[in-house]
Amino acid sequence: MTADTIFALSSGRPPAAVAVIRSSGPQAFAAAEALAGDLPPTRRAVLHELRDPRSGEPIDRALVLRFDSPASATGENVVEYQCHGGRAVVDSLLAALASLPGMRAAEPGEFTRRAFANGRIDLTEAEGLADLLEAETESQRRAALLLAEGGLRRQVDLWREQIVELSARSEAAIDFVGDEDETAADAAALADAALKLADELGAKLTAIAAQRDIARVVILVRIIDQPLGSCG
Repeated sequence: MTADTIFALSSGRPPAAVAVIRSSGPQAFAAAEALAGDLPPTRRAVLHELRDPRSGEPIDRALVLRFDSPASATGENVVEYQCHGGRAVVDSLLAALASLPGMRAAEPGEFTRRAFANGRIDLTEAEGLADLLEAETESQRRAALLLAEGGLRRQVDLWREQIVELSARSEAAIDFVGDEDETAADAAALADAALKLADELGAKLTAIAAQRDIARVVILVRIIDQPLGSCG
């Protein structure tokens, strides 16, 4: 949990029919009470009249949603305001939030950074969210959504389990060498399994590079034709 509370316009730039403004941090609930008078029940949208806490002047009638820590997008207390999307309304609400103690405008990517720091998402999911915002084609959208929902993390966990298993089998074959035929069979099976996994990794990286129109990683696999247990 951080000492300050951040807020930002989370929807597109005004003007628009609706604007979404979010705040996250220890003062999010107090700020909502200063603007709306009271807090709605958790995870329930309630229509409130928002007033400037400095002057008491009405800002807008907006839906207010509350999300309690740690079960929120950032892992902190979060309040979301869904107001009309005119420039004057948005500017007035942002100015009112900025006037409250402990509140400041969020830096770019700070909501995602807090979600990662508080264990709500991992790095692959954070990258997927960024890709989803930048997606221009249907294939990019599908790939980014899968990434944001943890698809790559689950696949990486599976690959890790396979690598650990291959490593254990290799160490066992080296430490407990049988006759030559048995050793040769183990080496061939391990080599086949390693090549299959390398091909799967290569195919995935190629697909990612194609979706992003870039190539970031090169995998080089070298198979040494040498019986297990014969290394000096």
